[in-house]
Amino acid sequence: MEDRIKSFKEFYPFYLKQHSNTTCRLLHVIGTTLVLAMVLTSIIHLNPYWLVLVPITGYGFAWVGHFFFEKNKPATFKYPLWSLKSDFKMYFEILSGKISLDASKDT
Repeated sequence: MEDRIKSFKEFYPFYLKQHSNTTCRLLHVIGTTLVLAMVLTSIIHLNPYWLVLVPITGYGFAWVGHFFFEKNKPATFKYPLWSLKSDFKMYFEILSGKISLDASKDT
């Protein structure tokens, strides 16, 4: 029986390993950027219909990255909330330069 990860501190390094392909990371960044833009657009225009596209866009880009480039199963299926939190953490760490799109350059 597989052991479950018990803390976010333990989960995030696992999450980064599941995102070691540069194209997969790039697709996550694109998807997350579009998600944030859709949420902001929905708020600015007081139009909740934009929110319907949020999960389709976010998961669509991420899952293409996993299934076609990373060739693994998204962690979302087993750890949905930690995966969501990790996606935003990875996104902001990439934008800030703390980690790279190219996982081989992570320190």
